[in-house]
Amino acid sequence: MELPAIYDPSVTEGKWYSYWLKHRFFHSIPDQRPKYSVVIPPPNVTGVLHMGHMLNNTIQDVLVRRARMQGKNTCWVPGTDHASIATEAKVVALLKKKGIHKSDITREEFLQHAWKWKEKHGNIILEQLKKLGASCDWDRTAFTMNPAMSRAVVDTFVFLYNQGLIYRGVRMVNWDPQGGTAVSDEEVIHREVKEKLYYLKYYFSRNGKRDNKYLSVATTRPETIMADVAVCVNPQDERYAHLVGEKVLIPLIDKEIPIIADDYVTMDFGTGCLKITPAHDPNDYEIGLRHKLPVVDILNLDGTLNADARILVGKDRFEARRKIRLMLQQDGFLEKEEPYVTQVGFSERTDAVIEPRLSLQWFVKLDILAARALKYVEDGHVRLIPDKYRNTYRHWMETARDWCISRQLWWGQQIPAWYLPDGEVVVAPNAEEALALAQKKNFAIKAEDLKQDPDVVDTWFSSWLWPISVFDPEKPGHPDKTPNRELAYYYPTDDLVTAPDILFFWVARMIMAGDLFCGQKPFTNVYLTGMVRDKMGRKMSKSLGNSPDPIGLMNVYGADGVRMGLMLCTSAGNDILFDETQVEQGRNFCNKIWNAYRLVRSWQRDPYLPVEETSRQAVRWFSQLLALTREEVEDLFSKYRLSEVLMLLYKRFWDDFCSWYLEIIKPSADAGKRIDATTYDATLGFFDLLLHLLHPFMPFITEELWQNLKDRKEGESIMVSPVPETGTYNAAELEDFSRLQELITAIRGVRQNKQISRQTELKLYIRGYFPDHLSVVVMRMAGLNQIMKVTQAPGEGNVYAFLIGTTEFFIPLGHLLNTEEERTKLNGELAYYRKFLAAVEKKLSNENFLQRAPGEVVATERKKRSDAMAKIAALKQQLSLLQ
Repeated sequence: MELPAIYDPSVTEGKWYSYWLKHRFFHSIPDQRPKYSVVIPPPNVTGVLHMGHMLNNTIQDVLVRRARMQGKNTCWVPGTDHASIATEAKVVALLKKKGIHKSDITREEFLQHAWKWKEKHGNIILEQLKKLGASCDWDRTAFTMNPAMSRAVVDTFVFLYNQGLIYRGVRMVNWDPQGGTAVSDEEVIHREVKEKLYYLKYYFSRNGKRDNKYLSVATTRPETIMADVAVCVNPQDERYAHLVGEKVLIPLIDKEIPIIADDYVTMDFGTGCLKITPAHDPNDYEIGLRHKLPVVDILNLDGTLNADARILVGKDRFEARRKIRLMLQQDGFLEKEEPYVTQVGFSERTDAVIEPRLSLQWFVKLDILAARALKYVEDGHVRLIPDKYRNTYRHWMETARDWCISRQLWWGQQIPAWYLPDGEVVVAPNAEEALALAQKKNFAIKAEDLKQDPDVVDTWFSSWLWPISVFDPEKPGHPDKTPNRELAYYYPTDDLVTAPDILFFWVARMIMAGDLFCGQKPFTNVYLTGMVRDKMGRKMSKSLGNSPDPIGLMNVYGADGVRMGLMLCTSAGNDILFDETQVEQGRNFCNKIWNAYRLVRSWQRDPYLPVEETSRQAVRWFSQLLALTREEVEDLFSKYRLSEVLMLLYKRFWDDFCSWYLEIIKPSADAGKRIDATTYDATLGFFDLLLHLLHPFMPFITEELWQNLKDRKEGESIMVSPVPETGTYNAAELEDFSRLQELITAIRGVRQNKQISRQTELKLYIRGYFPDHLSVVVMRMAGLNQIMKVTQAPGEGNVYAFLIGTTEFFIPLGHLLNTEEERTKLNGELAYYRKFLAAVEKKLSNENFLQRAPGEVVATERKKRSDAMAKIAALKQQLSLLQ
């Protein structure tokens, strides 16, 4: 089949993806083959493809396609997360545009709107992943809120409650006043914000009356002073220690509160006096617990001040801050204010400032679960890549706080807890079983007497079951149940590719769930990607306008070009500085592969043409080089150094195959386009192997060219074709060819520097080791008419001499050489190497160095000395050859 002159990915990509789907190459069912299983980190149903998704899913696809080509039964499970907060926000906004408020409709009506929205928008990102080439088993597409997975969530809740691992209690949580729900730590984005530090006068109380002396207390939140219950100082602070036990009055409301002492207070922050507001600050809450202080909550759920504030009731917290500042100033309580930069938490979904809030919520006890999850990583059963994240993981597991799992939303799995009229609670998987449990407490209870908890569970409470529930949704909550065929075959999965920022919130919790319900790890390797940033190192965002549209990039550069551009600059755990020139490089490589293939295909295979010796040597060299390359690729893959794999293959193709191999074997002008059959067939074989090695990274162009290599049957594909076998390699022979390449490059350099035409043939004298069988390659590639081995330097004048390794080479140049320029250059090199040798000699004459340095370091220095001495001798000889 004739290929067009220019590679057009828009034609190739759609054609082959449809072909792969048609023949169900992505589909997997359990069989007798070794398996390779991966579960996709489920993107939110509200999401569209961004560069982070591109990187994460390209890495997964590389691993999956490689495993498939190894003959493994490969299963990559796709799916989406129902994203409670984000989705509910989308639906609420959509209804608002229609003039409908959430409070005006029932839960069931709201969920109908939510499901309708999900069906319309929820799979957009998965369709976009297909354009990237993601080879997921789309028949297995899962959703964290489908009926089976929702049952798994409910059963898990019931099990943990019955085991005493879930409880209901009042704790400090992250509260989103705009979303009207608690949010998890990972849903809080901390930003640096310019605030003010207000220094307020807390007058001492004398029998409840204001004294003329006061304590100066610094705060960034004057709107919460009405909730203060104490002023705290450090017990070691000599300025205030004698005041502990005294009382002060809260500005504006003159409420009396005590002065207490606690080591938590930093003496050099502000004035060293800290106002304690347990209801509105997590650190204050802990101090309050230690000192048995009361809790005064002055904020409503929507962030407005309630009646307990006494003043500014009904005002929004930020409006109250502005107003109370004026009130404090007018009444003489504001001593001063200073600019202050601090970290403020914002809701990831609504961008509202998070309010620390004491709230009655459902929690999972994590002490035992975290300890067991830590052991899997510490013992090496779960491998974190890169290993540097083990310390982070250990810290999080050892300091894990109980997990708040209730959310004040409607979209999600409703908590399976029912309340009796007297406030008692029963937990059961459904209303019928809840009634049965309630009637054991009170036989007169009827179904209508029970009220189910209106909250839903945290989205992570469904996604922590993901590696189990996608295969066997009946297993979570039932550790003694025999796993079904799918779970028994695919679990534990092999690799997980995800971001380090959810190492605790998702990865660790999946390890906990796997241990709880399957008694083993959920995956073996966790590859942690970095963040994709712009070339200036900034986080990509719409507001900065530095976040490129992945679909637009693929339309311009092709999916293979974008994949390659991302993979060339990624390494586990390190951020990527993305520049569009990288994907341009990927597109250029696609064009290079395409043009190289078209060049080879333009030659005419001649079965009667004898094999030239240059071609024979080139084939011998490149076949060994590919054998070494395959070994190197396997080693790098085993270490998950994926970008190094791709860079190696890039250099092998562009530099070694195109710039060297094809140049050596290309038909001579006398032969026209005819090439001997042996060399031609070997070249197509090399192309076949290179396409196989590149396929995981660049699936579309490799499929297109592989299909063109020879006539293929319907249903054949490179993605299920084993990688061709390679022979052995001889390291010494490869080293010989490497020196040959140095020699040819050096001679070409001489021609360029001395402006010697390619048509001017040169002679080459060699003193030292050089393999004779490679002489024909040098003569052809360097434009030589004679090669002679000598035992001493040639006697003719104006000889250009150079050294490669320990072998000396001489090129008689006669009048072509400017002797004065050459003498100056050689003397400069000689001075450099003499200085270098002196430094090495000084080091080797140091007995302390010889005794303490490792043996290999000393050996390296001795080799440097011998190489420098050989170079100096060669330079002296070159100078002697100049006339």
